[in-house]
This record gives sequence, C-alpha cells and structure tokens, in this order.
Amino acid sequence: MRYDVVIKGGNVVLRNEVKMVDIAIGNGKILTIEENIEEPANQIINAKGQFVMPGMIDAHVHICEPGRTEWEGFITGTSALAAGGTTSYIDMPLNALPATVDKESLRLKIEAANGKNYVDYGFYGGLIPGNLDNLEELANEGVLAYKCFMSTCGTDEPNDFKNVDDYTLYFGMKKLAELGHILLIHAENNVITDCLAEKMVRQGSVTAADYAASRPVFTEVDAVKRALYFASITGCKLHFVHISTAEAVDEITKAKEAGQNVTLESCPHYFTISADEFEELGPIAKCSPPLRGIEEQKQLWSRLLEGKIDLLTSDHSPCPPEMKFSPTNNMFEVWGGISGCQNNVDLMFDEAVLKRGLPVTEFVKLISGNPAERFHLSGKGEIAVSKDADIILVDPSLSYEIRREDLYYRHPQSPYIGKKINCRVTKTFVRGNLVYDANLGIIGKPIGQIITNNRTERSVKQ
Repeated sequence: MRYDVVIKGGNVVLRNEVKMVDIAIGNGKILTIEENIEEPANQIINAKGQFVMPGMIDAHVHICEPGRTEWEGFITGTSALAAGGTTSYIDMPLNALPATVDKESLRLKIEAANGKNYVDYGFYGGLIPGNLDNLEELANEGVLAYKCFMSTCGTDEPNDFKNVDDYTLYFGMKKLAELGHILLIHAENNVITDCLAEKMVRQGSVTAADYAASRPVFTEVDAVKRALYFASITGCKLHFVHISTAEAVDEITKAKEAGQNVTLESCPHYFTISADEFEELGPIAKCSPPLRGIEEQKQLWSRLLEGKIDLLTSDHSPCPPEMKFSPTNNMFEVWGGISGCQNNVDLMFDEAVLKRGLPVTEFVKLISGNPAERFHLSGKGEIAVSKDADIILVDPSLSYEIRREDLYYRHPQSPYIGKKINCRVTKTFVRGNLVYDANLGIIGKPIGQIITNNRTERSVKQ
C-alpha cells in the first residue's frame, strides 16, 4: 500500500499519552499509527524532536464576511488560523452583515465562505430579540450551536446583531432545550456596565484603566449566575465564552458539579496580557470583558491548571486600524476586540506547557479534544485511526519573535507584535493536506469544508 503522507519520528500526542510513533495518512484520514511504518508514501515528513498534535479547533472566531469583509474575510482570516495551527473553527453570528440570525442570512454566509477557507469551518446561529421563531430553521440549516450577548452590542446599522433581554434569554433557552442545542453566552451585566461607562465618559475618565473599571469582575459573575439559573429551570445546555475571572469559573464549576450541562472557555489574552500592559499597549488590547489585573490573572491561571477551564479559544475579533484610533485617546470610542488567532497554539503552549508544566495531553484537550466533543465534531479532535488527519507539528525548541509582516490578518495588527515565543507551529495539515509550512507560508488553494450539525455527514461547499 502507498500512503499519501507518513509523519515519522515525532512525539505524537494521543488521548492520554505521548508516544514516539509514525502516522500514515490516506484520503484525508489517519489510516494507521505504528512504531515504524516502512510502506512507501507520496510525502514523508520528518517530525523528530517535534510534538505531533491534533490541530486546534477554534470555537470562537469572528470572520466579518459578507458585509464587513474590509474588517476580515475568509481568505485572510483562515490563512492566519492555518499559520497558527488551527485546522477547524466555528464562526460567530456577528460581525458580518447581515448577522446570522435566520436561514436567509446563514445561506448568505455559507455562499460567501464557499471556496475561501484554508481550514474546515462551521457556523453558529444567533439569539436576538425577535428571532425566537427562527431558531429551529437555523438548526435545520446546520448551525452547530447558538450565541447571545447579555452585554450591550451591535450598531444602528440594519441587520446588525443585538443583545438579548431577559425575556428573549429565558424563552430562547426554552426553545433551544427543546431542540437539544447549546447556547453560548457573552456574560456581562449590561445595565451596570453601560451606566458606569456613561458616568466615566461624562467625567472625562476615558483611559484604559477607566474602561476596565467600567466592567468590574462582579458584572461578569452576576450575568453568569443569572444565565445559570435560567438554564437550570429551562434545561438548556450552556457554554460561556471568554470568561475572564476566577470567580466566574468557580460559579460555573459549581453548577457543573451540581449536574448542569455547562462548559466554559477562556482566551490567551486573559492569561498573557494584564491590565497594566493594557495601559501601555492602548486600543490594540481593548476587549470585553476587559483584561484584568495581575492577581486576577494569577487566579485564572490556577483554574486552568486545575482543569476547570474546558476550552481555549481566540475570540479573534478584527477591525480596520482606524477603528482602533481615537483623536482624544478616549478608550470608550475605539473598537473592542483583539486580533489573535494566529498565535493561539504557540503562545499558550509556551506559557502553559513549557513555562507552567501543564501536561501536553491536557493542553491538547483544551485546544482540540474538548471543543470537538462539546460541539459534536465526531471526526475531529484527536489523533486516532479513522479520524480526520487534522495534524500540526510544534517545535518546542524553535523560538521566534512575532512580527507585523508575518501576520496574515486583513489588517496586520495585534497586541502580541514584538513578543518572543519559545516554540513554533512548523506545519499544519487539514485532512492530510499541507496548508501551512513555517518556511514556505500558506500552501495551495483553500480546501476547507463546511461542518454541519448532522454530526455524521459533512456537506462540501467548493
């Protein structure tokens, strides 16, 4: 038998162990895993000294096409994802226009994505005021889950995304419980954060520290508790996005231990950039929830190392440079979102595995195994026979500095520019196809396939 690809001599990260074995790939699948594969192959990859891992499944990405492609499109966004070691992602129902809140807008999104993705992809639907009757049709069209905002969001532009009120949140949960779908929640108390922001602006208090102070820890914790209570009486499955505080992690952990079906994610920026650095970096590091202080960050690290955080995601939320600029240095005026998906894997592998001793098997669960399980991506998330050959190589001894000119984003801006990382993603394979090489860059044409909620069959849009 002649294989398409054989990856030899690497430290292969399996479900519960790391072994020096070879991997044979054919027709996009992992065909065999053995100590020494001698059969011929069209391509042989020497992975000696490197970790061979399942590619990241980034469950929180904002691709702004259609409608705001000038912010980030599928070509540029998925080039960055591939370069960062991501092999699949799930796209949020905002910031494209129209927002993905009914079957018509979802179909526009699917059409816009056709033939433009370097990695595999799926879509979330949105829960907003007025679209309760559209939730089932979105499920029938294949969305993987749903997203809502408890904090204020959206613009005055027609068809933009809007945050939920309590009525929509409660009855949306009831409907999604009937459908058996997961609701993702951005949890911040919008009444308090909005009023605090208005007060700060009136006082002329518009620095990075003032912005962070307008979204204190308790506003995240309060929203988490309210959402958990609604879910407890509706039976809705929940997933909390970009949790930034240890107390919120603890509340979700308590609910999970009490039997609720709930998971949570956090993002690299909450572990690697402090509120003090936010002051120095300025608008490029603005996000919501905001970056926290050093002590809060230490507590969040402890929760991750204790296994209380389920997923790592990027929350890649790009925008044009002019939206990150205020002539009066008013932090409340600039866009709140961080471009970071190109450095998910290497940054957190460095910080969590190399510097803090997190077992690499646990790291892989955070970036791949757990998101595959949570969102029913049955062919992905693990290096195992018959799984998709979504594989990355990470060299733990290859250091480099993040440079603007190496970023694939539509707008090459990031708070990580200038940062030294003590490891590097050297190759990314999507279903056995090499789509990124650290020396060659992005390779070939976009080959990404859409993933839908049928869970056993993948529709191909190419």
